[in-house]
Amino acid sequence: MADPFSFELVSPERLLLSEPVLSVVVPGAEGEFTVLKNHAPFMSTIRPGIVTVTPVSGASQRYFIRGGFADVSPSGLTILAELAVPAESIDPALILKEIKDAEEDLADAKDDESRSVAAQKLSQLKEAQAALGQ
Repeated sequence: MADPFSFELVSPERLLLSEPVLSVVVPGAEGEFTVLKNHAPFMSTIRPGIVTVTPVSGASQRYFIRGGFADVSPSGLTILAELAVPAESIDPALILKEIKDAEEDLADAKDDESRSVAAQKLSQLKEAQAALGQ
């Protein structure tokens, strides 16, 4: 069994979780990554998706997050999310609204760079929707 480490999940509204955990799977901008105790320090941006937390109690918890940063340090992992809510409390309408907004951003894009950014966000939101089983 893995050793516990300190984990905090913070959104602009509140601190959602602050406790010792065994592992955290994070949807990083460059792909998913798993953090365990003594992980090498680094920082990553986060794409919309599901953060899966395995607390010391063992029952996995899932949170939908929309963007932010993950900071892995010797003291543990901190995720600063633009939006973070427990996955089981996600209203499918929220994801649909986010997808609609991303589709509008894609349609309104004026250049290749903004089109690429909007298309990537739309793709990530659709992945999150599939991960939530919606």
